[in-house]
Amino acid sequence: MPDLMDRFGRHHTYLRISVTDRCNLRCLYCMPEEGMVFMEQDKLLSYPQIIEVASAATKLGIRKFRITGGEPLVRPGLEQLIAGLSALPGVDDISLTTNGLLLAPQAAKLKQAGLKRVNISLDTMDATRFKFIARRGDLNKVWEGIEAAVQAGLTPIKLNCVLLKGVNEDEIGRFLKLSLEHPMHVRFIEYMPIGHDDAGWREHYLPLTRVIEEAGKLGYSLEQVEGPKGSGPSDNWRIAGGVGTFGLIHPISEHFCKSCNRLRLTADGHLKPCLYWVDELNVKPALGSPEAMERLFLKSMDIKPENHEMAALLAGEKQSHVPTERRMSQIGG
Repeated sequence: MPDLMDRFGRHHTYLRISVTDRCNLRCLYCMPEEGMVFMEQDKLLSYPQIIEVASAATKLGIRKFRITGGEPLVRPGLEQLIAGLSALPGVDDISLTTNGLLLAPQAAKLKQAGLKRVNISLDTMDATRFKFIARRGDLNKVWEGIEAAVQAGLTPIKLNCVLLKGVNEDEIGRFLKLSLEHPMHVRFIEYMPIGHDDAGWREHYLPLTRVIEEAGKLGYSLEQVEGPKGSGPSDNWRIAGGVGTFGLIHPISEHFCKSCNRLRLTADGHLKPCLYWVDELNVKPALGSPEAMERLFLKSMDIKPENHEMAALLAGEKQSHVPTERRMSQIGG
């Protein structure tokens, strides 16, 4: 079987699949509040087409899928896709990243279809601040989604918190306490300039050394641990006596490109070797031909760059490639 290994010796076993660019929130780090132009629905890959692409990927060594968006749960019938993916030979893991607003009524059927676990975005535990960051939505619905995921057995549950300087950094202690007292896995994530390089990103970017500093101020004794299943590039810690863990995902201050094992499939059918750069390959012409689809995946290995150079952007240095103009919601994170 051909191996998905790029020019830098990285083996790829993980495909992130976006099913929509639409979202029921407008998080300030992801998209503008107004004026987003969304993909026409007939331009999206159908579920059978996604399964066809995923089937070709499994024959090349892909074993793990993550469903993303936009907000994936705004697309109807997602359990159909999950059932189709789980039926593919060799698939070890299917997970979902969601904002949680629509999760409560769907958690059980998603689990039954073959979903293993969920990552839920939670940037604040304050209802008023939630409205500021997400610009809409109800924090109570997110908590209901988290509880429903627990009941359905979609564990381990990871809570993704994008840290924003001057916005939610004062809640670091609350999130650390959450990992201390509950079997949750809090993941602090650095703000990335995907699809935009503006004053807002530079103003709100916060390196995750701030989390360790805050833990020290609170008198916590930390031990570095192996993360829960699917931790990926997270640098994982447990507070002494803690029930859960917390992780640091620092794509800018300590990028993890050397161990990158992932590809991304956008909702409109483009294979992206790297989240940050403009390079992508259209899979639609290869539909119906397993051989052509295999060649496309192998080509993605040839064009994948060594790293994303976001730190160079922060430092005002010249970059070697062209950054994407797609927003995070248009790629799938």
